[in-house]
Amino acid sequence: MSARPTPPWPEARALPDGFFDRDAQSLARALLGKVIRHRQQGHWLAARIIETEAYYLAEKGSHASLGYTEKRRALFMDGGHIYMYYARGGDSLNFSAQGPGNAVLIKSALPWLDAHCAADALQRMQANNPSASGAPRPPERLCAGQTLLCRALGLKVPDWDSQRFDPLRLFVEDVGERPAQIIQTTRLGIPTGRDEHLPYRFVDAAHARHCTRNPLRRGQVEGRDYFLLTAEEYT
Repeated sequence: MSARPTPPWPEARALPDGFFDRDAQSLARALLGKVIRHRQQGHWLAARIIETEAYYLAEKGSHASLGYTEKRRALFMDGGHIYMYYARGGDSLNFSAQGPGNAVLIKSALPWLDAHCAADALQRMQANNPSASGAPRPPERLCAGQTLLCRALGLKVPDWDSQRFDPLRLFVEDVGERPAQIIQTTRLGIPTGRDEHLPYRFVDAAHARHCTRNPLRRGQVEGRDYFLLTAEEYT
């Protein structure tokens, strides 16, 4: 039996591999509120997940639906493997779920600052991910998109694609945060004819205005454009 990985601090609550061994939609909801921690240049940076998207082998919106390749092998591994790829000129972070080809895309997050982070963690994340003009991005926009999130945390495809989590370098932690309500709606950027109608995107309702695209923006109608799930309904 292999030794249990040493936590970076005694009370760390890193999610075990078994946490990811569940249906992709269930995993996408369960990851909301969890914190991604990445150690970069000897310092911990962190972000709280507020938006996710589920993908399945059997639907056309997923990378896995295009078939197995060596580049996509992480999608066909056990739950809890990291799948990273390049999109929109940047890196994107995904976690494999239960069943070959099924996964969750981490769409956006908010900076998370606590005693385990570097004292200047926010400034480090802003330096990693400046605005187009070179100015620091405001905290609420720093991780508002899948490539912005990876840039802010310093996550790169060559470092982490097809890897397992490493509690001394990269892991996801349960810090006790749980959304009171979750918005369920359609995913973003799915081409027409590739199952763009499937409601596999999940957003922490309290932070809807900080995600990639606000599902509660003007003109959106509950029951038509999105569904609102309470804690009892999404567990």
